[in-house]
Amino acid sequence: MNYKKIAQETLDIEAQTLLRASQSLDDSFKDVVELVLKCQGKLIITGVGKSGLIGAKMAATFASTGTPSFFLHPTEALHGDLGMISKNDVVIAISYSGESEELSSILPHIKRFKVPLIGMTRDRNSTLGRYSDLIVDVVVQKEACPLDIAPTSSTTLTLALGDALAVCLMKARDFKKSDFASFHPGGALGKQLFVKVSNLMQSENLPIINKDAKVKDAIIAISEGRLGTVLVVDDDERLMALVSDGDIRRALLQSDFSLDDNILKYATKNPSTCQDEEMLASEALVMIEEKKIQLLVITDEDKKIKGVLHIHTLIEKGIS
Repeated sequence: MNYKKIAQETLDIEAQTLLRASQSLDDSFKDVVELVLKCQGKLIITGVGKSGLIGAKMAATFASTGTPSFFLHPTEALHGDLGMISKNDVVIAISYSGESEELSSILPHIKRFKVPLIGMTRDRNSTLGRYSDLIVDVVVQKEACPLDIAPTSSTTLTLALGDALAVCLMKARDFKKSDFASFHPGGALGKQLFVKVSNLMQSENLPIINKDAKVKDAIIAISEGRLGTVLVVDDDERLMALVSDGDIRRALLQSDFSLDDNILKYATKNPSTCQDEEMLASEALVMIEEKKIQLLVITDEDKKIKGVLHIHTLIEKGIS
C-alpha cells in the first residue's frame, strides 16, 4: 500500500478545502470580527466532540493573543456552567451539521441571556444557524476521510477560520510581540519573546583595559575575564576596540610580534555594539549570528560600556 500517496491525497483535499474557503469568504466575516472587537466581556467557545476539541484550541489561541476567552462544554453548561456566561460576553458555537443535540439544548438559554451568538456551521437553516446572529460558513465538498464520514476537512477548515479570526483581532488591536510575551513568560516561547538583553548581559567584572595597554596586559585580562575577549577603552572609558584570544594567537604568527606591543596593533577597531538593552535576547542572537561575532557589547550613546552578551550565554539559556 502506498502510504505516501494516501498522505499526499489527504493533504491535497484539505489544502483545496482551505483554498476554496479563502476564495469564497464574504464581507460578513468583517461583521464577525467587529462583533468580537466590541465585546466587553469574554469570548466563549462551545461545541461537542471533534468540534469541541477544535473549540478548545481556538479558545486557547484567542486567550493568548489578547482576547479573553474560554471553552464551555455544552453538557457542563446544562448542569450549572451556564452561569459562566454574562451579558457582556459573545458566544461562538461550533457544529458542522448545526444539529448537535447537546449544543442545540443550550442555544435557547444563551439567547435568553441576550448574548450575541456566532454559529460556525455548514447549514444556515439548521438549528444552530437559526439561533445565530452571525454565521461563519464551514462548507466542505469532501472530507479527507476515504468514507467521507470522519471529520477531517471540516475540522481543519473550522480551525483555520478560528485562526483567521484571531489574526484579524490581533491586527485590529495592534497586538505586538511584547504583548504576546506577557502571556507566555515561561518555557521556550517565553524565553524567545520575553527575555531581554538586560536580563542576560554581564555588567560586572568585565575584562577592560586602556588603549595604552600592552599585549601582555591584554592576555592577563582575557584569562581573568573568561570571555575570550578583552574590551579596549580610551581615557574617557569609551569603547574603542576588542581583542579576542584568536586575535592574540594570530598575532603570535607574525615575525615582529612582541608582548610589549601596544594592544591596538592587533585589535578589532569599531566593534559591533548595541545601545538597546531592552532588546529581546532572541533579536540580539540574530544580530550576533548575522555579524558572525561571539560577543556583543552593550553601550550607551557615548560608547561607554554597560555590559556584554556572549553567544554561549544565549545558548545556555535556551534562546533561539
